[in-house]
Amino acid sequence: MSLKNVTPNHPFVGTWHIYDMELWDEEYFNMETQAYIEIAPNNLGDFQFGLVSGSLDGEIERIADVERFSFTWQGQDEMDEANGDGWLQLTSDNEAFGSFSLHYGDSSGFKAIRAE
Repeated sequence: MSLKNVTPNHPFVGTWHIYDMELWDEEYFNMETQAYIEIAPNNLGDFQFGLVSGSLDGEIERIADVERFSFTWQGQDEMDEANGDGWLQLTSDNEAFGSFSLHYGDSSGFKAIRAE
């Protein structure tokens, strides 16, 4: 049993479709599937953009007066093991922006909308 602080049904729960990334164009980040990040009420989830995919483990954090979902992730980048971190911050109930970082690699901002 995890002792991790879990906030069930927090505003980040759900599937978010990534529609813009700083470093990669839509042809790349949607090449295998619609790029997404999915967050469950237990703060676990998964994601994929381009050939990068994995599982994530996060928590709600407050920086100044801003709440965001920060996470670490592990998975693969073009079939090689990869890991990193990132965060997601709401701009409205259905829009967000954030960042994915690959350990010893690239870091890219992204924009996302809540999936229906």
